[in-house]
Order: sequence, then C-alpha cells, then structure tokens
Amino acid sequence: MLWTPQDMLILAARSRGKSFIAFGLTVTSISPSALRRRVMADVAAMPVAYLELKEAAGCMSCCRVRRCVLLITACGLLYCRILGMVDGAVLLVDANEGPLQQTKFVVEKALRAGIRPIVVLNKVDRLGATEERCGEVESAIFDLFAHLGATEEQLDFPVLYASARQGWADTALPQAGASPEGLSVEPLLETIVRHVPPPEDRTADAFAMLVAMVEHDSFLGRVATGRVAAGQAKAGDRVRVLHHSGELVEEGRLTKMWKRSGLGRIDLAAIGAGDIVSVTGLAAASIASTIGSPALEAALPPGTIEPPTLSMVFSPNDSPLAGREGQHLTGSKIGERLAQEAATSVSLRIIPVKGGGEAFEVQARGELQLGLLIENMRREGFELSVSPPRVVYKEEGGKRLEPLEEVICEVDDEQMGSVIEGLAQRKAELKEMVPLNVAGKQRLVFEAPSRGLIGFRSAFATLTRGTGILHRAFSRYGPYKGPLDGVRKGVLISMADGKTTLHALGSLEARGTLFTAPATEVYQGMVVGECARESDLEVNPVREKKLTNIRTVNADEKTYLTPPRILTLEDVIGYVAGDELIEVTPKSIRLRKQVLEGNLRKSGKKRAVA
Repeated sequence: MLWTPQDMLILAARSRGKSFIAFGLTVTSISPSALRRRVMADVAAMPVAYLELKEAAGCMSCCRVRRCVLLITACGLLYCRILGMVDGAVLLVDANEGPLQQTKFVVEKALRAGIRPIVVLNKVDRLGATEERCGEVESAIFDLFAHLGATEEQLDFPVLYASARQGWADTALPQAGASPEGLSVEPLLETIVRHVPPPEDRTADAFAMLVAMVEHDSFLGRVATGRVAAGQAKAGDRVRVLHHSGELVEEGRLTKMWKRSGLGRIDLAAIGAGDIVSVTGLAAASIASTIGSPALEAALPPGTIEPPTLSMVFSPNDSPLAGREGQHLTGSKIGERLAQEAATSVSLRIIPVKGGGEAFEVQARGELQLGLLIENMRREGFELSVSPPRVVYKEEGGKRLEPLEEVICEVDDEQMGSVIEGLAQRKAELKEMVPLNVAGKQRLVFEAPSRGLIGFRSAFATLTRGTGILHRAFSRYGPYKGPLDGVRKGVLISMADGKTTLHALGSLEARGTLFTAPATEVYQGMVVGECARESDLEVNPVREKKLTNIRTVNADEKTYLTPPRILTLEDVIGYVAGDELIEVTPKSIRLRKQVLEGNLRKSGKKRAVA
C-alpha cells in the first residue's frame, strides 16, 4: 500500500530540543536493527537551514499506523522558505523560559500559512518546570497566538509535555520526581497523526513544484529543491520554469531526481505530489519559481519575504596594500559572486551603483546576513572594500520612513539602567518592563530604529558583562526619528606608511585604544585605534626610536604595551563611520578612511561645511 507522506515542521528557538525530539520519534518508529545501521546525523531531522551553508543535510521519516510522517527542522529566516512544504508543525517551547522572540517570529509565519501547530513544552524534567509554571507558559502561548491573529481552530491546539533529552513525551505532566521509565515519544507521534490532516491527493493534476532552495553542483549544475505540490513526473520529462509573477523563464527536461536521507541521497525514477525532492536540468530555476508540466500556466504562490532593511556597497579594494593577500580582486569577479549569492538567497538584492565603476549595492535583511556574505567571500579568496551599512528608507505621503525593530533584552536588575540609557542614545523607546521567573532578572521590550542597533550587540555584551540576552526582529516602517549623536568616539589615523613600532605605539597609548600590534603593516589614512576624544586624530605609528652613541636611562627603558583591541568582522560592521571603509582580505580586516590623504580630507570637510 502506498502511504501518503505527511510533512511536519519542527518550530523552535535555538537549543530547544529539535534534534532530540526527532531522534526520539525515529527510535519509536524503526526497528532496532535499522537503528543500529544509522549514525546520529542520519536519524536527526533534516536541517534545511544548513543547506544554505553547504553542509550535509538529510531527511528523516517515521512510519506508523499506516501513515508516513516526514520531519523537517529549520532555523532563522529560512523558515519562510519551507512553510509551503509542510502540512503541520510542532512548536517546541522551553517550559521554564516560555515563548521567546524567535518563537514569536516563526509562529507568526506558521499561522499566516494556515498551519495548526502542536505545542510541546520541553525540558519539564528540570526543577523550575512546576505545574504552575507550565500553566503560565501555556497561557502565554495562547495569548501569543491570539495576538498574532490565530483562528479558532489554531487556538484549539493540543499540548504535550516532554523531555527531549530523556526521549519521552506525554499528554499529562508527570509528577515531580517520577521515573521516566516506560515513557516514549509515541504520544507525540499519535497526536501528529490524529491532529494534522493528511495532504490532499493531487497526483492526477498537472505537475507543479515550488522551488524552496537552489544549490550548485560542479557536475550536475543547478540543483533545485522543493515540494511537489501536484501531479507526477519522471526523469526525462519536459517541464517549464515560471517566475512567481507567472512569466515563462525556461523550458527543459528533468535530467536527475533524488531525495535526501541523512548524509546521503536516494535517486528516484519518478516523483509525485507530497515528495520533497531535488531536481537538475534547469539552469534558470530560482527560489520561489515554479517547475511544472508544459500544460501549467499559473505559478504557485510563493511565501512572503520581508523586504531588505540594510545595504552596503561592495567594490574592489584600492588601498596601498591591495593585491597582496587575495586571489579575486576585480569588480567583475565580485559581481559574479554576488549574482551567484542572489540566486540562492531570495531576500538579497544586488544593484549596480550608477557612476560607481565596479561597485555594487547589496541590500539584505540585516547585519548578520551581510556579515555572513562578506565572511564567505573572504574565505573564498576575495579582496574588497565595503562601505558602512546604511538603512533602506521608504517614502510615503512625502514623509521619510525607516525600519523599526522590536528589541527584547533579558538583563540583571543592576544592569537595567545602563541598558536603557544605551538604547535611549540610539533612539529606542521602552515599551514594556516585565520581571522574569528567575529572581533578579528583568525583560525589557523596546522599539528602536534599525540604524541605531548597528553595532549594539557588542556594546550590549559589554554593558551586561556577557550575562544579558538580546533578541531582535523587524517590526514595521515608521517615521524617521532624527540623527544619532554620540554613538562613537573619534579614531586614530595613521599619517605614514610602513610597519608599526613599539616605540611609536607606546607613546600613542595615552591617546586612546589601539587596534594594531607592533610590526603591523599600515598606510596613510588607515585607522589604527580609537581616540579618547570625540574628534579624529592623525598620528605616526611607524616612528622609530632615534639611536645615539650616548647611553642614558631613558634609552634602556623597556616599553610595555596593553594588548590591542582586535576587531572582528561583526565589530567592524557596527563600528565603521560614514566617511570610512572596511578593507576585507583573506587574512586581514582593516578600517580606513575613504579619502586617504589627510589634507584632502580636511579640505573636503571644509567644503561640506561651507
């Protein structure tokens, strides 16, 4: 008998037990002999998000009561891509912490897609997970669903209590101290089969498949992955690719088809409705496009993706040290790499800069997405210059609108004042203050402009001494809140080329915080430290100690330097000012002024003031 696959998405924040729950379902549903032949990565749920990072991925299915359940896990913004590939969802929530900001983000997407989630309160084996606390978390989840506009059917969600690490789930909360012997995740599997309706049988319709991910294989070419929404297809069948607007993009044949299974894949001769598969043979297939039979005229509706909120300009490196460490240096190489990235990331926009030579404006969802792209490019041997991040504004009714984000901070009581003050300087507004279940902890909810949050994560870690928790999510576009003042101090700028010396850096320590160590190659216009004052200061970090024939006490003195502050890529993206550039190479990350020569910078400032 052919079982209709029932696809389930496991929704959870990071480290909430997705893999353990999936592993437990596999143990329940397969024979011991089959389990022994698998490795942990094979029985774990399919990490769809990791496909974007070019890591091995797999898919796990568990068959029971004549139903086949396919489990998928994903994280971050990639949930948006795969919501159309599933029939139901399991929402994992920590029984102690309750729903977090990430939970709100993924639940909102799932509810909009019409999914009826099954709620699982995980980690109930811990001391704080009392019956009273679990009731509070259930109420918080219900309020969250209601706030997000859930329907009556979605509000009527089943609740299970689980310990993913111990491998069990139950419909009733066990008594404190009770032994988990005899318990399993079978109640969860039965709830999935009972609560989630099987997909509609559309095998007789015209073949249609919505592309959720795109990869590149050096032998097979472009690989499109998605779920078959309707119909059937075989290897060699003629198909067409439709843009999400309905425009015909390409016609071709399916040359190879397979489904993923853990660390490997299983080749298929035919695919049908409900299958999550990868196909090759189509060079123009992109994310959100539809692959269908020649008779298909309308494209499948794609999922909604929020617009980009941040942009940076990528251009070839033109510093005095250009070409020493990288392999790909030209603007054409950078443009090809960015176009390749845009083909696999639907939220990324690449716009050539008019009059900017070989420069490209890259618009993305935030600092993290841009930082990952830059880091991947430098690891691939690219050298480039990157401009400071700028917010993507909107104009409506003659008014300037900017992206606003909801910021949730969990901090200690004694650190609350410094965090509120730090965010207030960045034009943030405090919306809510709630004491947490843990003594001495507060949850602060702000609404802040995206431009004010650039670089705040590292500042937040300093303010809270590494003990705070910060969550951010795009909220809406709102009125422009005015310029930001006093977010960053001035910098120390090198006025000469050469290698830094211990003697010169020792005399500069009193001026501020150094970013470079002795014997580091620098050039005129390069930022070598942060100034203690608000204005920039030109310094000479390559000055050597004059040697004479006369022996003095000062001549024999040793110079001791404080270790320099090494800026990571994430730090630099949040630190760079509007008149500076980030120089990125495979071995180095440097800050520099856009205009290297000091006199030209000063005259440019005078003309700007005039």
